[in-house]
Amino acid sequence: MSETGGEGWGQSGNPTFVFGYEDRQGPEEGGMKNEGEMRKGEEEGQEKEEDNEDYDSPPERQIVVGVCSMMKKSKSKPMTQIMERLCKFEYITVVIFPEEVILNEPVDKWPLCDCLISFHSKGTNERFPLDKAVEYANLRNPLLINDLNMQYYIQDRREVYRILQEEGIDLPRYAVLTRDPDRPEECNLVEGEDHVEVNGEVFPKPFVEKPVCAEDHNVYIYYPTSAGGGSQRLFRKIGSRSSVYSPESCVRKTGSYIYEEFMPTDGTDVKVYTVGPDYAHAEARKSPALDGKVERDSEGKEIRYPVMLTAMEKLVARKVCLAFKQTVCGFDLLRANGHSFVCDVNGFSFVKNSMKYYDDCAKVLGNMVMRELAPQFHIPWSIPMEAEDIPIVPTTSGTMMELRCVIAIIRHGDRTPKQKMKMEVRHPLFFELFEKYGGYKSGKLKLKKPKQLQEVLDIARLLLAELGQHTDCEIEEKKGKLEQLKTVLEMYGHFSGINRKVQLTYLPNGQPKASSEEEEGPKEGPSLLLVLKWGGELTPAGRVQAEELGRAFRCMYPGGQGDYAGFPGCGLLRLHSTYRHDLKIYASDEGRVQMTAAAFAKGLLALEGELTPILVQMVKSANMNGMLDSDSESLTDCQQRVKARLHEIMQKDQDFTEADYEKLAPTGSPSLVNSMKIIGNPVRTCDQVYTLIQSLTSQIRKRLEDPKSADLQLYHSETLELMLQRWSKLERDFRNKSGRYDISKIPDIYDCVKYDTQHNATLGLEDTLELFRLSRALADIVIPQEYGINKPEKMDIAQAYCLPLMKKIQLDLQRTHEDEAVNKLHPLYSRGVMSPGRHVRTRLYFTSESHVHSLLSIFRYGGLLDEVKDQQWKQAMDYLSAVSELNYMTQIVIMLYEDNNKDPGSEERFHVELHFSPGVKSCEDEENIPLGFGFRPASAENQEKQTNQGSLEDLSQDEPDRALPLSELISIRRSPMIRNRKTSSMEVLSETSPTSPGYSSKGASYRLFPSCSRQSPEIKQTGLGFEGCSMVPSIYPLETLHNSLSLKQVDEFLNAVCEDSSDAHAKTMKALSVLFDTSSQGYGQAHTYPPPKALSSSETPVRPPTRPLCLSSGPPSTVSSAGPSSPTSMNSSTPAIHFSFSE
Repeated sequence: MSETGGEGWGQSGNPTFVFGYEDRQGPEEGGMKNEGEMRKGEEEGQEKEEDNEDYDSPPERQIVVGVCSMMKKSKSKPMTQIMERLCKFEYITVVIFPEEVILNEPVDKWPLCDCLISFHSKGTNERFPLDKAVEYANLRNPLLINDLNMQYYIQDRREVYRILQEEGIDLPRYAVLTRDPDRPEECNLVEGEDHVEVNGEVFPKPFVEKPVCAEDHNVYIYYPTSAGGGSQRLFRKIGSRSSVYSPESCVRKTGSYIYEEFMPTDGTDVKVYTVGPDYAHAEARKSPALDGKVERDSEGKEIRYPVMLTAMEKLVARKVCLAFKQTVCGFDLLRANGHSFVCDVNGFSFVKNSMKYYDDCAKVLGNMVMRELAPQFHIPWSIPMEAEDIPIVPTTSGTMMELRCVIAIIRHGDRTPKQKMKMEVRHPLFFELFEKYGGYKSGKLKLKKPKQLQEVLDIARLLLAELGQHTDCEIEEKKGKLEQLKTVLEMYGHFSGINRKVQLTYLPNGQPKASSEEEEGPKEGPSLLLVLKWGGELTPAGRVQAEELGRAFRCMYPGGQGDYAGFPGCGLLRLHSTYRHDLKIYASDEGRVQMTAAAFAKGLLALEGELTPILVQMVKSANMNGMLDSDSESLTDCQQRVKARLHEIMQKDQDFTEADYEKLAPTGSPSLVNSMKIIGNPVRTCDQVYTLIQSLTSQIRKRLEDPKSADLQLYHSETLELMLQRWSKLERDFRNKSGRYDISKIPDIYDCVKYDTQHNATLGLEDTLELFRLSRALADIVIPQEYGINKPEKMDIAQAYCLPLMKKIQLDLQRTHEDEAVNKLHPLYSRGVMSPGRHVRTRLYFTSESHVHSLLSIFRYGGLLDEVKDQQWKQAMDYLSAVSELNYMTQIVIMLYEDNNKDPGSEERFHVELHFSPGVKSCEDEENIPLGFGFRPASAENQEKQTNQGSLEDLSQDEPDRALPLSELISIRRSPMIRNRKTSSMEVLSETSPTSPGYSSKGASYRLFPSCSRQSPEIKQTGLGFEGCSMVPSIYPLETLHNSLSLKQVDEFLNAVCEDSSDAHAKTMKALSVLFDTSSQGYGQAHTYPPPKALSSSETPVRPPTRPLCLSSGPPSTVSSAGPSSPTSMNSSTPAIHFSFSE
């Protein structure tokens, strides 16, 4: 990691990193006796260096950075890591001042330096002599990284609070009690049972008592008697404890203290680390006040969680850094009641165990030192400035455009098969539960919380117990169904919404007889339909897919000029720690979707550790207004009609006729037509599928009887018994007693066989591939056509699913160019930051299949562009028609660019690109995959111009992708300003070197963005997935659907679609509410839809990643391939949207 590239980083392999007084030959090899000796020894030292290092020419002059602190700090891992990286700057030498010199020698004997990193700390036996450091600074006048005089103030909490207050930074309400005989007026303390009054200021318990000396970590928190009284005593970490509870309720009677109100945080403290005013790294740890137990990982390190700072918090970080004049500065934030309060400023402080932070810190410090000192020493240094923070891409017409917004809608990753059971319930206990959780308000109820599921389980146990004692008792619920309900709820031994949920729907007149599972006719009176769902958990393969996609996604961002050239994704990571990435991740409330979002975030932001803390800190649940959730139990009228028609066509015992092709595939989609040809006679195909399922269940039963394989562990801890239950239920449900097939079970059959073919192939069950082939052909018809058969139906159903999401996407695109003060730096603080208000907005929406199908339908059939007039759109539509399945990790990506050379009111100012990937590759996919046109291909009219730009290749060459040899890799790291000729394709394995196991340049790894117009044959032969793991199939690359849309076009299109949808939706809701009113029999009023909540936009900053290391033929991914943009009027007359969400 220490070989991070950057402008000015040395060509040397070995850093010049020494301890003072080791060898006095020159600044590169040691400290200096005096200035004359230092200057004299330079040339000598450089000659010696040349023996070991391959400098092209000796530098004129080295800038010496001195580190003056106690040895425990100087030799700490963070300091060593950062100083090693700092030495990579060609003209920088680091000299560590030995502790005995600092403590015992006069300052005129200390080593000389041009820049001083010095800070106060307590050594093992002695304190750091801050007075001597100040004296040294006055004598030698070096550039100070951290001001020394301000460090006196940081040692006194009273002064810290005073400075924070003067800067207008929020801090808890506080009062100072100074026990000083000379100032008796500051020592008025009145203690009550549940409060304390300090100099007239009353603090009810709980409150905090802090010693005024910042070195004293004995902070006490006093609790009210209603909570049991006593106090929590915090102290500097000892082993695995950082606080202890005490029954003592009285405040301390000696010493001076600050008293402040206790802030109710969520049990975490946020630690912020600045490196200069424009960089802040934040992480959370469990609050020591919580239980005093320090959470440690397997390596014994305190667990810290990643945190995204809001725009206001970044402004606070900037203020703290400047107010205390500490470039490297740590401080503590408390997040409470929607605000952030600073409760402590620690001065010089490094992040522990973060390679990314070490890289960034060294880079920021090195550039700062060179910017300040290179001119006066006449060192040839081209200042990288801050331009690297702005994601600029060249257009084909030669102008530059800036990436402003990335919106991605992504389906969740690989999951276990979803399973569900329906039963009608009428027992009063179920009705009581329904009423208890407010089911009558909407007629529906979803139970996911452990307490709620426990109540359902208790009812099931009670009814089964009663049935066991009295067979003639009046319990209408079927025993078999109750037993299944009990079994599923008892699985795993604990509850979690991640893997089970119960839905209850009110049926005013009971349930009509609908399936083979019900023998008796319907009963009179109201009932509840109980739907139990389980399974559908994200698998380990799904986690890997999501994390790898996140890691690869970084490289989609252009940028990486200056320091970050040649490092795919690093740019985004650093931007994310500065002011320039405004990232929000949303997920529906399904566990698999949320965990996919967390895994993706882990890869995108190079986070470490478990997914749960990432999920808690970073993923917003978007189950408001149905933005990402769909209630599959409540189908629209249109969907009911479509399903009925689909069932009717698929129940014909004859080969599909021309009329059937017209009925079932009116859009003429090749993927549908191909599937219909494979099927021929739908009933005969269903017969074959049924026979194959019977064969499968009998094979599994035989395995169970075999003692060798009875206890066999299948993928993801499934047993043969559970696998048999899964398939037996499908066998029962697929064909009813009359011999008719339930077409709605086809997706479940395909789901199960796809899972077993991929994950349980080692069982060697016969005919699974044939079952996979047939069920896939059936599913390729049933699944997409459930979302509408003809275009009007597809639009109607899509709008019902996607209206809130479309409005949110429109809002995201609009807001990017609106003036949002909350996301920009305050003008007072923007000096020295180039384009301080610019940021990239990234919005990631993780959802399920229904929303992805629906959103794609809207883009395809909503009239965005005319296929006849637009050749690129026609090609895109042909490509989408050939895609048969929107598999796990399907992505729809919208990117917005701004051309700053165009007039702000010009129609060509904003430019939109639309990209798509059908997600994970399926088992039998390789021969029939539809070919797209690559990621950001050149537009036809500019292709000739593009290929002659020097850095781009002739697109007609279709050379296979190849990876860089390791030697080239290293040379790029050393001279990152070199522009690679071919930098568009990206091969992701893991963040390891290309020599890691499983690495292959033959395309076995995951290609995210190939720009070649055809996929090379080598790519198609991949049997491997990520990191050579056959369990994890790879993901199709993103394909560009269109790359010269204007924002006006997209905005007007979304407006039109949303307005149509709103009208239709209003009519539907009116009809439904009338229906519900007349049939509810007094059980509650019609479902009222609450108005959407206002959207706050306190959000956080990304910076664009840089050029990929691995190469392919075609233009770089950073080249915008738009021709002249279509018209984009910023003052278009489209009405503003009045639909908002609580973010």
